[in-house]
Amino acid sequence: MALLEDMNLLSQVELLRSLGEEKLRLIAFGAERRRFQPGQVLFREDAPADGAFVIAEGTVALSQKTRDGADRPLTNVGPGTLLGELALISPITRSMTATAEDDVEVMRINRPLFHRMLEEYPEIADTVRERITDNLTRLTRELGDIAPRFSDDESTGDNAAE
Repeated sequence: MALLEDMNLLSQVELLRSLGEEKLRLIAFGAERRRFQPGQVLFREDAPADGAFVIAEGTVALSQKTRDGADRPLTNVGPGTLLGELALISPITRSMTATAEDDVEVMRINRPLFHRMLEEYPEIADTVRERITDNLTRLTRELGDIAPRFSDDESTGDNAAE
């Protein structure tokens, strides 16, 4: 894929779209292209993560292990999706497994490249901070929505005298 096409792909990613042409060009130039066949694993849950993947072509299935060790499908994602954005900032482990559903091509952005971008363009850090804040706000809201399911409910008789 040509550099301009890579830049266009990166501009579709929410975290990166506001960076501007010059910064997208630097990321596109430093990113690594990888291809995966159907059934190949891009990364596994609990594996160390040292970068993120932007899906350029194809569909990737995301799954997590259940308590009994079975794979639980979460969702399928396609072109323009950024997988593992927190790995761009900090050493983490993968929270899910990503498997190619069909022929998949990705751009891999490694952490050192992203850190160089943060050093050269500190304003990117503001964009990243806003994104993380938005994600945490959304997660807090979602947890608040489901919290009642996990609270003790005296009306169920769980606390009734014997």
